[in-house]
Amino acid sequence: MLLLSALYTLFPLLWLVTAATKDTGGLLTGDALSFKGFDLGHNLSELASYNDGVYLRWYLNSLLYAGGGALVCALISVAAGYAFDKYDFRGKEKLFAVVLLGVLVPSTALALPMYLLASRAGLVNTYWSVLLPVLVNPFGVYLSRVFSAAHIPDEALEAARIDGASELRAFWSIGLRMVMPGFVTVFLFQFTAIWNNFFLPLVMLSDQKLFPLSLGLYAWNSNTHAEPSFYPLVVTGSLLAVLPLVVAFVALQRHWKAGLAAGSVK
Repeated sequence: MLLLSALYTLFPLLWLVTAATKDTGGLLTGDALSFKGFDLGHNLSELASYNDGVYLRWYLNSLLYAGGGALVCALISVAAGYAFDKYDFRGKEKLFAVVLLGVLVPSTALALPMYLLASRAGLVNTYWSVLLPVLVNPFGVYLSRVFSAAHIPDEALEAARIDGASELRAFWSIGLRMVMPGFVTVFLFQFTAIWNNFFLPLVMLSDQKLFPLSLGLYAWNSNTHAEPSFYPLVVTGSLLAVLPLVVAFVALQRHWKAGLAAGSVK
């Protein structure tokens, strides 16, 4: 059953790898699961040069949205989770309940209110209209509080305070380093969510130069019925779009696995 599940999961990726080597005729004939008529180099060249290299612009946009957004979001989430765990203040549990309530609200339900706020602030059709909403992740705050309780002993923070460290220095030099598996876990979750995000950019953006890969490939795919030559561009572009996710998970899997194991035990 595990083997069948793995094959079922990997089959779309296998199809994507072989289909990216086909020209338009090879894709439309339905013989996409073979390397016959290998044309990957031409597809990559067309992808990089089409419309003055707009695909590369989309790629950089996605790296900015996902990489920068996930990094800042993970830092904010870990700091908030640390504060909820280590400090006592009025209304702490009620405020944390509001955070948990935010986990239950689907992101699509917030798209219209966020658009109205961005419109009032003059941020629609800018990078900030996509970046700012992804900097907050209620589930990341909850997960970070769990990691903080499991990984950061109060005695270590008390020792740092006795040595004269400020609260910010104690968090940055001790707390953040101890909870690094949680930081990486939140980063990977948010990186994947932002990289695959479609609805928010669709609502916020109209300038193609600001599109992420998900929205740009959707725009190309919408033209395939009228112009079949877009098929190789969409398929090859989709294959390249998977690579950052694979690289991120492979490079950070040691911290990610440790984080998942600690969270599950807690």
